[in-house]
Amino acid sequence: MRTAPQVCSFGPVCRADARVLILGSMPGEASLAAAQYYAHPRNAFWPIMGRLFGAGLELPYAERLARLNDAGVALWDVIARCRRPGSLDSAIDRDSVEANDFARLFGACPQIRHVFFNGGTAEAAFRRHVRLPPGLRPLRFARLPSTSPAHAARDFAAKLAAWQAVREALADAEAASTPRPHALAYAA
Repeated sequence: MRTAPQVCSFGPVCRADARVLILGSMPGEASLAAAQYYAHPRNAFWPIMGRLFGAGLELPYAERLARLNDAGVALWDVIARCRRPGSLDSAIDRDSVEANDFARLFGACPQIRHVFFNGGTAEAAFRRHVRLPPGLRPLRFARLPSTSPAHAARDFAAKLAAWQAVREALADAEAASTPRPHALAYAA
């Protein structure tokens, strides 16, 4: 039996002020060939980001990434490298998976409080292969429906509705970081 080729993911797209992290599993062949996250033309990721943050396909790739960073969104994949023939997550050789260095990422981006998985494979890979350092700040994790064209169980409108959670998490993070005026009590 021939060994499947090893594939490697991209580096993180983030700034130190990121408040939300979106994690995929491993870029597919179209993304690897283009050296861009979510490059498959039928992937719903960029159309959803366009609706949520103005980071849609009509913009050049670098500008889409900048808009996400400006909104406080970081992107990465759970898997740093693995063996996988083709593009399907189901084809990933689970014994070959090496996870990215999340301790380093969370150290570099101390405001991240919400982690969203783009589909079940990303979540399962994270839970199986990632060990977070003791004492790390509390993080909220949520799985969102995959934006992959292979995940046809939900239409675009349903995916977009679920992905609103990312914008809501950013709004919650913004509200939590906004200084609140102190109430003063006066003696009568």
